[in-house]
Amino acid sequence: MQNWINAFSWLNVRFLLMGLWVTIYISVISVILSFIIGSVLGIIRYSKIKYLSAIVGFVIDIIRNIPLLLIIFFTYFGLPNFGFRPNTIPAAIIAMTVFESCMIAEIVRSGLNAVDEGQMEGCRSVGMTFGQALWHVVLPQGYKKMIPALISQFVSLIKDTSLATIIVVPELLQHAQVIYGQNANYILPMFAALAVLYFIVCFTLSLIGNEIGKHMA
Repeated sequence: MQNWINAFSWLNVRFLLMGLWVTIYISVISVILSFIIGSVLGIIRYSKIKYLSAIVGFVIDIIRNIPLLLIIFFTYFGLPNFGFRPNTIPAAIIAMTVFESCMIAEIVRSGLNAVDEGQMEGCRSVGMTFGQALWHVVLPQGYKKMIPALISQFVSLIKDTSLATIIVVPELLQHAQVIYGQNANYILPMFAALAVLYFIVCFTLSLIGNEIGKHMA
């Protein structure tokens, strides 16, 4: 019991919260960027633009089938060979955004395909352009169908930030490792703290997603 009390000293708790802040920061930026980029890629695939849709689909399939850890490694250790040297946090954000954008693109494409084709045909029959029909009719309906899958993907993204510890990003898991690296008796308390903190963040995001879903229903 004394080990647990010592493990959660104010100094250690504050250090963990600093790591949590970095985790949330990386997650928020990655979620925003990947949602925007993934939506664009998904729309391109849905639109079936000659050659472009096929090329985008090919690239997405490649990235989706590569482990995120390898993408993080390439971003941090590989990009310097091309003249771009990101620090650890930007490298993590870039890797997360690239990977999650491709995952979200497939969610967006599937959501748009789930909208009845008659919706698009009806819009075109009254004189709307493809872009107008997509923006005003198909996308709003499609996003309603995508909400559960998008929230699930964003929750996975938050948990995947722990992989960034491999390039020493000062996020939650890395800070926990520093703490129990100083005293092996703190391993179990730190794992318990990680479980609680990740649960709070992910469960909060799920609740927000459910409220958004109810509002859009």
